[in-house]
Amino acid sequence: MKTIHHETLHAIKNALNQGETVLLSPQASQNAHGLRRKEEQRLPHDYRQCYAIDVDRILNSRSYTRYIDKTQVFSLIKNDHITHRVLHVQLVSKIARTIGRFLSLNEDLIEAIALGHDIGHVPFGHDGERILSRLCQAHGIGYFHHNVQSIQFLDRIERKGCGLNLCLQTLDGIVGHNGEIHNICLEPDRKKSFEILDEELRHARRKSQHTLVPMTLEGCIVRMADTISYIGRDIEDAVRIGIIDRKSIPSRCAQILGKTNGEIVYTLVTDIIVNSFQKPVIRFSPEVSEALAELKAFNLRQIYTHPAIKGHLEYIRIGFETLFDCYLHDLAEENPASVIFTHFLEDMSDDYRNDHSHAHMVRDFIAGMTDRYFLQQCASLTSVEFFKTYR
Repeated sequence: MKTIHHETLHAIKNALNQGETVLLSPQASQNAHGLRRKEEQRLPHDYRQCYAIDVDRILNSRSYTRYIDKTQVFSLIKNDHITHRVLHVQLVSKIARTIGRFLSLNEDLIEAIALGHDIGHVPFGHDGERILSRLCQAHGIGYFHHNVQSIQFLDRIERKGCGLNLCLQTLDGIVGHNGEIHNICLEPDRKKSFEILDEELRHARRKSQHTLVPMTLEGCIVRMADTISYIGRDIEDAVRIGIIDRKSIPSRCAQILGKTNGEIVYTLVTDIIVNSFQKPVIRFSPEVSEALAELKAFNLRQIYTHPAIKGHLEYIRIGFETLFDCYLHDLAEENPASVIFTHFLEDMSDDYRNDHSHAHMVRDFIAGMTDRYFLQQCASLTSVEFFKTYR
């Protein structure tokens, strides 16, 4: 490519950055303000804006690829139309970008946060997360939280321990995305830095529960969109596999929000746009917020704790404990044939190896597994018949 093309493309990029001061809301995150932990030597032909670069890095990461076989809510169910983690993050991205477009916010930053927000999820969803957290506590490395682990993968493990060097605004939105926490309104905590982010991560690992507020409106939108994307979709999946009947949706929720996923998403997205337009916060109306809280309680009671989807949980617990103990032993014995060496630590940077204990390494290896890979490893290391069917 000729130099003149480079100059033209960079001129376009600069015009786009400058145009954000006019086209975007005064509350939006501008690309010119994107802050990376390490200064980069940019290639002369790279004309992308900073948050678009973050999107590309996340999409092309190994961690993102593993979304393809990670549980969202329902696992080990033979139905090709059940939502998996990879679809969930795409739905979050689409919903959040729609809201962001109508509020004149930065859609590239929204997409980067949305696509990366669940990368730290372990095999078998929140059940697996609770089991792994207990193991982490037992081995003295604190609590496990998937949002914190997302930062661990993107900032410390990708590129063989060098990390992706994503913008602070992206990482902060990812760690602050927790859609399980119900909020009627979110106001960004704009006074953030990498030092504050690192302290928040350390603090979170010392607590069983934690609440972090994103530093940008874009991050607040993704947090709201996380809930919007799963609340109705989980109902559709539960109806599809026969766990609930659509008629069992609380009448007040059905009246205000709707009975189908499409109706629920449309109502919630519209309500946020109307109540957040030209405001420094992201909010629901009181009526819709109350109905959403009631619907979340319904899902927890009727879907997420339903015995029909917990039948395999004891086997999964055995699997986590077996793998954790086995890999700790392999590291202590420096067994080069172990998969934790051949599939994870091989060619890993000295920075990662020197900064992480054996328990930390095991945590990171198991957390990154897909459901299928987890089951395959369990089958190879145990005699439990349950795992043999997945070899």
